[in-house]
Amino acid sequence: MKNKKAIALMWLLSLLPFLLVALFWNRMPELVPIHWNAAGQVDNYASKSFLWWLCVISPVMALLLQFLPRLDPKKKNYEKFQNLYDLVAISLPCITVFVMGITIAEAINPGGLKVGRLIMGFLSLLFMFLGNLMGKIKTNWFMGIRTPWALSDPDVWNKTNRMGGRVFFLAGLVTLPLCLFVPAEMEGLMIAAMLGIMLVGTAATYIMSWKWFQDKKDQHKED
Repeated sequence: MKNKKAIALMWLLSLLPFLLVALFWNRMPELVPIHWNAAGQVDNYASKSFLWWLCVISPVMALLLQFLPRLDPKKKNYEKFQNLYDLVAISLPCITVFVMGITIAEAINPGGLKVGRLIMGFLSLLFMFLGNLMGKIKTNWFMGIRTPWALSDPDVWNKTNRMGGRVFFLAGLVTLPLCLFVPAEMEGLMIAAMLGIMLVGTAATYIMSWKWFQDKKDQHKED
């Protein structure tokens, strides 16, 4: 990352979970929820001190996002999608902020949120956001769908990630309305829909990536 404003914003968001825990520390009970089942019910608790360890995830992720491109053998390609990379780097710490916000809110006011719907709704929007960007990412070792065939050919990379982006976007697009309208007794449908589309779509993307590579290789033989 080279944009100083993007780096500063990424780090600000990465440190925000620490601020949230500090602000609400005295209002939280000694045990806080850290996991919910498919029905949105808490099925695991931990000491509130554990939240400090969860906060560490964001700075570690920010550190990797800032410096990993320098280690990439294809680091020159980052210049072709640097703005998109910065946008993703700024967005990913929001996941920890979102999770920490839900955890603190549920610790202070148990049952006040529909956690399952909120998480799936957030994931739906995130998948749609990432899916819209994936087709614009160029060959690299750290972002996108990195099949061996895609990494071996720029054209195969572009086709693979455009298809993968559509899979991500579709998973979010189908799941989002379910989060809003599905009855409480059918909330498991949200997870099933997202996982089903992702599993089938990812498998199909890998198969097509291999096929596009083979087609390209056969074309070179004919030439």
